[in-house]
Amino acid sequence: MERVLTPKQKALEINLDRSIYGSFAEIGAGQETVRFFYRAGGASGTLAKAMSAYDKDFSDSIYGRENDGRYVTEERLKRMLGHEFRLIEERLDAEQHRGQRFFAYANTVTTIDYAKKYKGHGWVGIKFQIEPGEECSEIILHVRFKENTAHLQQETLGILGINLIYGAYYYYDNPRKLLDSLYDMMDLDQIEIDMINFSGSRFKYVDNRLMSLHLLRNGMTQAVMFGPDGMNILPASIFYKKHIFALRGSFRPVTNVNIDMLNQGLKMFKNQYNEITEENLEVLFEITLSNLSQEGEIDERDFLNRADILCRLGYNVLISNFSEYYKLVEYFANFTKERTQIGISMGVNNLIAVFNEKYYTDLSGGIMEAFGKLFKRNVNIYLYPYISRETGELLNSNNLKVNDNLKDLYKYFKKNGRIIDVEDFNQSYLKIYSKEILKQIPKCKEGWEDSLPGDIADFIKTKGLFGYDSDKCKYISTE
Repeated sequence: MERVLTPKQKALEINLDRSIYGSFAEIGAGQETVRFFYRAGGASGTLAKAMSAYDKDFSDSIYGRENDGRYVTEERLKRMLGHEFRLIEERLDAEQHRGQRFFAYANTVTTIDYAKKYKGHGWVGIKFQIEPGEECSEIILHVRFKENTAHLQQETLGILGINLIYGAYYYYDNPRKLLDSLYDMMDLDQIEIDMINFSGSRFKYVDNRLMSLHLLRNGMTQAVMFGPDGMNILPASIFYKKHIFALRGSFRPVTNVNIDMLNQGLKMFKNQYNEITEENLEVLFEITLSNLSQEGEIDERDFLNRADILCRLGYNVLISNFSEYYKLVEYFANFTKERTQIGISMGVNNLIAVFNEKYYTDLSGGIMEAFGKLFKRNVNIYLYPYISRETGELLNSNNLKVNDNLKDLYKYFKKNGRIIDVEDFNQSYLKIYSKEILKQIPKCKEGWEDSLPGDIADFIKTKGLFGYDSDKCKYISTE
């Protein structure tokens, strides 16, 4: 079993490697990371510069002013990394520093406030070379502090910085190990890493969506998000000052019924609230971790198949550890204002499950507590109908069955407009079942293509997703 080094041991090992040389720029919580290098000894061979532009005017004069006036942002961190690395290249004599591998480490953070209402968060990153003179690689991550004093948070930030710099140089060829090593000498209840992106020459083949999945599976965070370009994005920055509309599902694969459920519910959501515009609305697909592991262990190839399709449709995708809807709404509420509207498009079967008391046995208030959390904010459910395969009956909010002891509770939310039927839907889509399509694709059955939106069927065939084999299907079609 590999021995885990202490932060001081890691700093000393880096200091003793005379080929590693760089600068530190830390603002918002003191120079916590560079202090380890000073204390370890031999720092003169590692440190080109260490600075903390704490004053905003000084910071602006060095790195420029941000358009939104904020300082703890990804854009600010990237400015810092780019500026500091350029200075190293410009100011150091190439002959004198021949054979050295340069880096720039930076963080911009805010720790817990005096009233202890906001725990604090920050951006941490490193821009570095593995071989002298090569194109840079970059690791950028966002953290949320969990400890209750600024002092403890600063110490934790220093350890995280050491782990990141050490991991960049010693684990760059194993990103998963690098991710795990960020918690060396730390516990999950000290800090949350809710976003990370690898980029540059050494990470050309790293799929950042899988890195997000690794964060989630290992309890480093409860939700991750990525965009159509496959890069991870910070949910808090996407939800900032936005109304939210979400569709949860397995999307294995995404079908016309999913898209109709999203579009029709979204149309009603927009019509219901005049304050919602394209600019202040975030629409997303959401998949739960439990959904990804329905068949046992999570199949990463299957995960990427679904992710590729949703990204092709141009949507942001949220992967969460929130099996219950009320937890998802609570998560949204962390980043939105009181007047923010939240819409959730949902099928009849999902709503029936929401009213199943067995899912709330861990709550002291049971289902009543769960519904209080689900509907305490401006949350509406847009209910998409379902045709019962047993009776052929069209089920909606007027005739779905809930337990007798919950009927009055259900009627309360329906009467108060929290559960709203989607009435403008495509009747033919109600006979589409993704599980059946999933079986048809590898068997080269005809007609499944018509159940998928846009060019998704062609995309599945071209990429060979969900077990589609073009040679096999071509052979079958000529028999």
